[in-house]
Amino acid sequence: MDWSQWINAAASALVAVCALVFVVTYALLAPWRASVAGRHVMAVTVVIGLLGAYTVAFTVWPSVAPVLRVIRVVIVLAMAGLLVQRTWMVIRAQRRR
Repeated sequence: MDWSQWINAAASALVAVCALVFVVTYALLAPWRASVAGRHVMAVTVVIGLLGAYTVAFTVWPSVAPVLRVIRVVIVLAMAGLLVQRTWMVIRAQRRR
């Protein structure tokens, strides 16, 4: 791997670790299951962490690229679904005002 791939993998690993730390902290300290917003924050953070982990895996093990590409599609579709959910949450919240 060249230097840019190492930096990309390191930054992506940092994102994955930070997401994991947040998920564990949020799970232990907050009643995140009690609200739609809490569950949404948890889901978005998990997907962001998975995207970071995917990037590390793809950089370190390019030989399994076909399998990882399928995983990436699932992760990206999950993010799209969460963005649709977030948009719907904003619309609902603003209608109540």
